[in-house]
Amino acid sequence: INLNRLWLHNCQHFNGEIPPEIGGLTNLSWLRLGNNQLSGEIPSEIGQLINLETIQLFNNQLTGEIPESIGNLINLEILELFNNQLTGEIPESIGALINLNNLVLYNNQLTGKIPSEIGNLINLNYLYLNDNQLTGQVPCMICNIADPIPSLFNNQLCPPYPDCISQSNIDSFDTTGCVEYSELQGDFN
Repeated sequence: INLNRLWLHNCQHFNGEIPPEIGGLTNLSWLRLGNNQLSGEIPSEIGQLINLETIQLFNNQLTGEIPESIGNLINLEILELFNNQLTGEIPESIGALINLNNLVLYNNQLTGKIPSEIGNLINLNYLYLNDNQLTGQVPCMICNIADPIPSLFNNQLCPPYPDCISQSNIDSFDTTGCVEYSELQGDFN
């Protein structure tokens, strides 16, 4: 229970699920389980680890949704869940993580809209949401974050885009499921 850091990074044969009992490690500040063969869902009990500053679960085979309880981790600075098979929407509760520096969720199967609450993360230096299945418009509040070029490409995000989104990112969006911007403008005339 007094464990401060759990670092089982890059253990190629480390597999199975993250047990819900992890929620009992309330003094944990680092949870680094990247580059393994972990499967199953991220347990909602992870939200009990309010002293966490770093979560690195990247390069595994994790499935299911990012738990809503992640918003309880107000001391979190790094959240890296990339290269998994996570589904569902990015939880709105992520906007409570005001100390977050890195939010790296690329190469999953995340769907739905980018929550406008992401604009609360003004300390966010790195936002990587690329290579998912995100849809809808990019919230203009995304321009509040510190990252001048958030990585959003290879999604199905629709125009109009906020001014802070670079042209290179816009060019790589699949907009086939979007209402044409010109048609949208016509609805307001």
